[in-house]
Amino acid sequence: MKQLIENIVKPLVDHPDDVRIETDENANRIVYKLSVHSEDTGKVIGKQGRVAKAIRSIVYSAAGSYHKKKTYVDIVD
Repeated sequence: MKQLIENIVKPLVDHPDDVRIETDENANRIVYKLSVHSEDTGKVIGKQGRVAKAIRSIVYSAAGSYHKKKTYVDIVD
C-alpha cells in the first residue's frame, strides 16, 4: 500500500523526495500517515479535498482486496 500511495502522490508534487509515509497498524485497522513538503500540501489535498478523496478511494479499494483491516489515509504536516 505504501508503494501505491507513493506512486499516486509523487507525480503530483514539486518535491517528490519529501514524500514520507508512516504506517500505524493495530489489531483491526491500518493508518497510513502521508506527509509532504509544506508547499505541496495544497496540491495533495486539492480544491475542496477532491484529490485527497480520490487518493483515499483508490487506496481503500485496493486495501479491501489486500487485507481485511479497515484502512485510513491521513495527510499530516
